[in-house]
Amino acid sequence: MREAILWKSKNGNALCHLCAHRCNIKEGERGLCGVRVNSGGMLYTLVYGKLISRAIDPIEKKPLYHFLPGTRTYSIATAGCNFFCDFCQNWQISQMTHDDGSIYGEDATPEEIAADAKSQGCESISYTYTEPTIFFEFAYDTARIAKKMGLKNTFVTNGYQTPETLEKMAEVIDAANVDLKAFSDNFYRDRCRARLAPVLTAIEIMHAEGIFIEITTLIVPGENDGMDEIKQIADFIVSISPEIPWHVSRFHPQYKQGEKDWTSSDKIFEALEIGNRSGLKYVYAGNLPGGRYEHTHCPRCGQVVIERSGFSSRSPGLSGNTCTNCGETLNIIT
Repeated sequence: MREAILWKSKNGNALCHLCAHRCNIKEGERGLCGVRVNSGGMLYTLVYGKLISRAIDPIEKKPLYHFLPGTRTYSIATAGCNFFCDFCQNWQISQMTHDDGSIYGEDATPEEIAADAKSQGCESISYTYTEPTIFFEFAYDTARIAKKMGLKNTFVTNGYQTPETLEKMAEVIDAANVDLKAFSDNFYRDRCRARLAPVLTAIEIMHAEGIFIEITTLIVPGENDGMDEIKQIADFIVSISPEIPWHVSRFHPQYKQGEKDWTSSDKIFEALEIGNRSGLKYVYAGNLPGGRYEHTHCPRCGQVVIERSGFSSRSPGLSGNTCTNCGETLNIIT
């Protein structure tokens, strides 16, 4: 065990301030994430350096389409999550601490991870697959070392951090893909055992703090696929910045929703058109390879500046972050 950060003691309980659940954890109990425990009135993380998964991925897999396109990222995760989504697509590792309380992992140190990422030719480290907020102590230590070695750091997250955590994230995290699951508090309460408002606040703070943001919404049939709600999501993103890329992803049956249908491609394209009409400059279809919504177009002249096929990409119309056809400066970090 490693002592946690961002917590306070009160009458023998541990008040956790890492995520927006703000758990009040009694002696011998764990928080909702399943990986932080009160032992002797102290709060400890159970997953520091316990990697459940690591891999080298194209950055596009995160998905991050506008941050270091065409590069490789070193992806790591520990077990656990602070959400309880019954449609989770990485449920085998994210939900194990909820399903049976188990925690597995391969021992690793921040120094080892950063050195390995550098030696493998990666340009960044991604904290991903499960919710990185729940292993923030390890992510933070790794990210600090990575930055000293010239590597960037990215979070793939549900956006349920507290302002206190976001302040520390801004010290070391360069980019984030935030999963904005719906625009309904009932959806968040029923499906995730969480709330919508903290996610919206986190997106606003990340953007204000200079963390490069992309947003993903998984369209689940019969759950969050109403066009009015999708427009609310698009309008919210525009209110932060119309430059933020929005990935609209297709649901496929997983975990406790294995009997549900796939999202229709027509529904995805309808949502993307709503994003366009709302004023978003960059909208993408997730889990639907091929077609115009896989590529990045210059919002001024329409030229394809980045071509993609699956997770592969090339940038024939881009010079730095400028369109080679019309000279428009694009919201892309290369």
